[in-house]
Amino acid sequence: MSSASAVTDASFEADVLNSDETILVDFWAEWCGPCRAVSPILDQIASEHSSKIKIVKLNVDENPQTAAKYQITSIPAMKVYRGGEVVKTIIGAKPKAALESDLAAYLA
Repeated sequence: MSSASAVTDASFEADVLNSDETILVDFWAEWCGPCRAVSPILDQIASEHSSKIKIVKLNVDENPQTAAKYQITSIPAMKVYRGGEVVKTIIGAKPKAALESDLAAYLA
């Protein structure tokens, strides 16, 4: 079972921007209820679609530089990166079906 791994300000460039994979970054915080609600859903998607998309989590309180760089003002915020560029942004907690619909282009 694959679940989302953590990235930090220090590892973001290597883990996300320089990756050949399609990566969804979940920007979250410990105190954020909707973030905690969406976390197991993202773990499920990571597990079910591990060959298509990699899901990582970035704690915005512990890694403020990256959160500021990508102008994360509300969480949960999910950004899909491909080739070092943001290709999709999803804001707010959603049920699994809605997230899979938003990500359909990357899960196919």
